[in-house]
This record gives sequence, C-alpha cells and structure tokens, in this order.
Amino acid sequence: MLPENGTSGAAARAAAAAQNEMLDYLRKYKKDWKDRKVRGDAESGVGIDARSADMESTMARRDPACELPKELFTHILSYLDAPSLISSEVVSRQWYSSASDALVWQQIFHSDFRPQMQTTLENSSDFQVGGRGLGNAQPNQDWKRMWKVRKALHQRWVDSHAAAIYLEGHYDSVYCVQFDEDKILTGSRDRTIRIWDARTYRCTRILGVPANRYPVPLPPLTGNSGPLPFTRLFSEQFKLETKSTVKPPLYHVGSILCLQYDDNTMITGSSDCTCIVWDIKADWKPTRRVRYHKAGVLDVCFDKRHVVSCSKDTTVCLWDRQTGEPIHRLSGHRGPVNAVQLRGNLAVSASGDGVAKLWNLVSGSCVKEFPSKDRGMACVEFSLDSLTIFAGGNDQVIYQFDASTGELLREFKGHGDLVRSLHLDSANGRIVSGSYDTSVRAYDIRTGKSIVELTGWTTSWILSAKLDYRRIIATSQDGRAVVIDFGYQLPGTELLEQHSRPDMSSLSDEMALLKVDS
Repeated sequence: MLPENGTSGAAARAAAAAQNEMLDYLRKYKKDWKDRKVRGDAESGVGIDARSADMESTMARRDPACELPKELFTHILSYLDAPSLISSEVVSRQWYSSASDALVWQQIFHSDFRPQMQTTLENSSDFQVGGRGLGNAQPNQDWKRMWKVRKALHQRWVDSHAAAIYLEGHYDSVYCVQFDEDKILTGSRDRTIRIWDARTYRCTRILGVPANRYPVPLPPLTGNSGPLPFTRLFSEQFKLETKSTVKPPLYHVGSILCLQYDDNTMITGSSDCTCIVWDIKADWKPTRRVRYHKAGVLDVCFDKRHVVSCSKDTTVCLWDRQTGEPIHRLSGHRGPVNAVQLRGNLAVSASGDGVAKLWNLVSGSCVKEFPSKDRGMACVEFSLDSLTIFAGGNDQVIYQFDASTGELLREFKGHGDLVRSLHLDSANGRIVSGSYDTSVRAYDIRTGKSIVELTGWTTSWILSAKLDYRRIIATSQDGRAVVIDFGYQLPGTELLEQHSRPDMSSLSDEMALLKVDS
C-alpha cells in the first residue's frame, strides 16, 4: 500500500525497499536460489520467480494488522469501500478493531453521502427543504450505524416501501409546501398557511383568515395502481382550529399560491396580486406587503439579497429583500409565468408560452431561451451550480437543458398528464415531479432512470412536491398534503437528523392524534 499523496520519489523508494527485502529473503534459501534463473536486471526484481511453497506460507503469516502501527493500518483501511470494510472485520480481532474505527466510518459515510457541493448547498436557500441526513457530528457518533441506516433508506426508495401520512385540515386545494426537519408549511386556496410539526404531524399554527368558515369534507381515498403505502396515517383535522388560528394585521385575501422561507423570513405570494414578507423570528409577524404584479403571484423565491416573483401577468419582478424596493421588471414571456428559480445573478422562468428563459439580473435582459417541443411549461428547477435547467409542463415531459449552451440533454418521461411541479435534490441526485395524473415520480438525475412511481396516493391533481433524503411531501387539489416517508419506523433514522429529537415519550398525547387506516 503506497501513500496517495506522498512526497516526490516516495513511491520509488518504497518499491526499491520492498524488492531489497525480497532479495534478502531469497538469499536465505540458497538451494532454491541456485535453481532460479535471474535476469541481469536483478536489482529491480524483474523476472524473479518467488513462488516457493515455503515462501508463500511464510508471507501469508505476515499480518499487516500486527506488523504495522494501528494508526497506519487504520488509515490504509479507510481507502476501502464500505462492503470491503465490513468483510475485513471478520479476519481477526485486530482487523475488527481497525475496521470498526469511528474515524474510518466517518470517512466512508461522508464519501458515500456527503455531497461534493457541500459549500454550495450550505450557501443556498435550497438546504431549507428537508434535512440533509448527515447527522449532527456529535462526539462518539456511530458513523457505521448511520451508514447502514442510509443504505436501508436507499433500498426503501428502490423498493417504493413507504408510509403515507396525510395532513388534513385545509378547506380547499393545497398549492404549495416547504419543510425542514422540524416543521412543514403548506399554503392553500383557503387563504391560510398551516404550520405542522414534522415529527408529530400536528397542525401547530394557522396564519391568515380562512376563506370558508366550515370544513369541506375530504373525498375518501380509493384504491390505486402500483406500489401501495405499507401503512396509512391521518392527522386529526380540526381540533386546534380555534386556539391556533392567528389573524395577523396583514394577510392575504386570495389563495396562497406559493411560499418560501429560510431561518429568518417567509415570503408568500397570492392570487390577490401581492406578496407578504413574514418575520419568523418575531413569531411569524407580517412586516411588509408588496404589489408589483397586476395578476396573481404564481411563484416566489429569494436569496440573501434579492427576491424574484412571477405572475399570471406574464412578467417577472426582481426586488430588494431588505428594503422591498423594485429593481427590474423582466418582460418577454407571452403567457403566464408559472415558476421561477434564482441562482446568484441569474434567474430562470417557465411560462405557459412554452419557453423557459434565463435572465441576467444585473442587466435585466434575457440571455437564453429553452423551448419545449409542445405546449406550455408549468414548472422549472435550476441546479445549485447554475449549469442545468429542468422544466416540465403540458406535454407530460421533463426536459433537462444545459444552461450554458441551451442544448437539450435528456427527456424524462412517464407522466400521463401535465407535469405541475418539480424539485431537485442535488445532494442525493434525485428530482421529484408531481402531475395532474395524480402521480409522484422520482428520477435519478445521473442516469435518467425512474426510481419511484407512486400513483393515486391522493385523490386528485398533484400541485406541489418536494423531497429530501428520506421523504417526499406532495400537496393535492383534494385539500390534503401527503408525507411519503421512506424512513417511517426504520430504526436509527434519528441519528441522521441535524437537530436532536425531543424525548418522544412526552409526546404520547400528540402522537395519539394519528390514526391508522385499517
């Protein structure tokens, strides 16, 4: 085993030392040595036939775990992949000790599951969607068990083995969703934003004033084709309605069509043509309403400096996050702009006119167009490295474009109706889509292959879908949000969370709000 990053000449010196040792060994067996035909280049060891039975048995007894310092041997093992490392544990007690070392498994875990673009992920608003599944790096972390849990989760994705947890409480269609390890936020046609506990699935708060005073009965879930959830659970619908509904000084008087939040701020867009900025740290206080569109705000996104919103009025607006002042109005689409994504000084928009446009936010100009082959676009995703654009829409196809050249790289197919929603999980190499065909699909963006195909887990159109390493959360026209959890009841998933879980024994009353569908 040679050092990977040794100094100049290290490999040559190591090879010479090894061959000198081999020659010293052979000289001990003079009889065998006389019978050998050694070429003139004997100093290099070329042509030496060192295959005597005595030598083989002697060399086999030289255990590197015993001959080398433990630190060096452990470092050597860290270059193995996980299956080989697990196999090496059964060789001997010394091998087991080194192969089970926490630092070795930490390196294996990060090699397999830590994204190469970690810095980009941490600086991006996208890390607020779901969890990372990397744990919290506490002392004495069980990295080997974490690796096994992530592998078990991956297999559940492959097998489509998931629980369906239905969040019931909205009075009408649920248009948008975002979540992290602690909470799930949903926005609805009933003009409210609901905040759900991501562990107990209780609705803990309602922001806004509901359009309807009485709940609308939800349609019953019927049979579906394809993989079925291995269990179904339902949140209690309306118990918290009275004490948890908050009527803020500012609220939307139209449907909540889009939302995005980070640690400090939430911004919502509505069919009332406005966006509202909410201060999360100040107990979800609405601080500003802006009106830069003449029709409903269909999508909104922001980073540390800018906010970009798009509208049914065919425009995209860029405004300052801190002051709320407008910067640019981006015009050029000939139909409703249904979706927008922001990456630094670039933004991409998708429109019902069948074109996705890439915008330079400094100049306010369109720098490239990405047309669909047929009909309008309803959703768009922009990769974290700003190199790839995904778009879907009425022609039931998801397009993958090269953002620099405009080249169409791949088409993802399988949906039987309009592709309404896309979300890219760059860390795990997956993209999820939701469609009017009532299906949710996940694809491997490296190979283009379909990973998950779930149809009929809701009773109507899928309007939004987001994912992380263990779950997909989709919202539907039927008034439900469904958590498709591949980690449900999988032992060890708590090790993958960035924040420690509370003592679940104290939550027994809250967990009783879930009921299992017989």
